[in-house]
Amino acid sequence: MKRSRFSEEQIIAILKEHEAGMPTADVCRRHGISSATFYKYKAKFGGLDVSEARRLRALEDENAKLKKLLAEAMLDNAVLKDLTSKKW
Repeated sequence: MKRSRFSEEQIIAILKEHEAGMPTADVCRRHGISSATFYKYKAKFGGLDVSEARRLRALEDENAKLKKLLAEAMLDNAVLKDLTSKKW
């Protein structure tokens, strides 16, 4: 998945500008993002602090690593079952 060109701190700063009363269209134009991207950021990072956003990113990375390890283990298990089920 493509990484965002904005860090968590920058995304939260963009959302705080909107919360301060700046219209959505102006915030999007000022930072060069689409309104869909803005609302995606708002859904993901709305109401979070910078430290919470960093923790969220760390948990997502850890979760992705664990999913990859599980998929590899399941593949190895399937290969071993396939080999042992065949009659020599």
